[in-house]
Amino acid sequence: QVQLVESGGGLVQPGGSLRLSCAAHGFSLDRFIIGWYRQAPGKEREGVSCISVGAGYTYYRDSVKGRFTISRDNTKNTVYLQMNSLKPEDTGIYYCAPGIGSVQDMCVNVPSGSWGQGTQVTVSS
Repeated sequence: QVQLVESGGGLVQPGGSLRLSCAAHGFSLDRFIIGWYRQAPGKEREGVSCISVGAGYTYYRDSVKGRFTISRDNTKNTVYLQMNSLKPEDTGIYYCAPGIGSVQDMCVNVPSGSWGQGTQVTVSS
């Protein structure tokens, strides 16, 4: 079955860290741009960070710059999102998705289509 599986979420206090993983099953990630997205309760899904096929280009939304780092290991068929200095406004369900074309466009324009289950991130004291 072709799917992306997100993991690594949890409950963390403000200022804490989490590392999310996006693992591909049934296909190879190494031909796709990969994006991380999040959806907070009552809000639209938004792009958080995206990474090019060779990891040479990354994009971050302004609110996470300097705190989040996206990376990929194509040998493990996995993309990661290291999240540091977490804030309550980072709370939401985090999803990953594959795409082609422009890394920035993929992050600015949230893809349509089906999504996986995501992984819940809750930042609260």
